[in-house]
Amino acid sequence: MPDHLSTTRFPVNVDAALREAGWQPGRWDIKLAEEWADALRAHTSPGGHRHSVFPAAVEAWAEFGGLHIAAPGAGRQIAPATVSFDPLAGLHLARTMADLGRALDTEISPLGEEDEHHAVLAIDLEGRVYSLDHTGDWFLGQDIDTALATLVTGSQPTRLVTSGT
Repeated sequence: MPDHLSTTRFPVNVDAALREAGWQPGRWDIKLAEEWADALRAHTSPGGHRHSVFPAAVEAWAEFGGLHIAAPGAGRQIAPATVSFDPLAGLHLARTMADLGRALDTEISPLGEEDEHHAVLAIDLEGRVYSLDHTGDWFLGQDIDTALATLVTGSQPTRLVTSGT
């Protein structure tokens, strides 16, 4: 089957945005991911909070780390996000990550940011992806692929709510 007819892992517009940013199938920068893991593990907040580092986060950093993804066009329901994969964008949010992890009964690690510091992206132990901004916490997808599609296509994410509200 010719390359241009083969199916891709991502929707066509998401795949195009990823490739424009420098991603390609098989991309894997474990050295960069390990440097980030070490930096996050070494950081302690003034309140004594520490970052969680786990395989799902390290794998996402290795595959997408350092990429700056710009959406190609208008969004479906909301403006598409510009995504930057750099977990150190959340370095000083160890308490925020720990609080969200407790609320969701999991561990959370920073993944990057969207729209030039407007929101921090995070990933949990199972690989689910979230966005945290001034309006609340948002669920972007069950995995990094779904989250990227949500962000790049401008699909409306699901707002996380606490029980009883």
